[in-house]
Amino acid sequence: MIDPIFQTDNYQLARKLMDAAALRQEAIASNVANVETPGYHRLDVAPDFVQQLKASSERGDLGATVNDLQPKLAEDANARTMRPDGNTVELEHELLAMNKNAVEYDYLSEVVSNNLKQLKLAISGRNS
Repeated sequence: MIDPIFQTDNYQLARKLMDAAALRQEAIASNVANVETPGYHRLDVAPDFVQQLKASSERGDLGATVNDLQPKLAEDANARTMRPDGNTVELEHELLAMNKNAVEYDYLSEVVSNNLKQLKLAISGRNS
């Protein structure tokens, strides 16, 4: 009965992007932990996830395909090494990425929270 509320595009998109942000946080933590590991290559969420999500949203079939899309980690092909040991992690870049990711996650959690508050208001008729 309440399933249609959770099938809206905004809710589904926010939920899936939160999954990606949580996975990105894991990647950042791994990158920071391996900043001194020779030959370590920077990880991030695979770029095809965002491309598939965007294409699905533009086609208007986000609700049908969102459950099939799962963010995955991949080596960051854009990361370049300036170090002789082949490590592609730059600590400053990771710290900036961590802050950006935290802001995005907070925003997305607010979107999801607002959807749940609207549901509670519809059920109870009260805001508190």
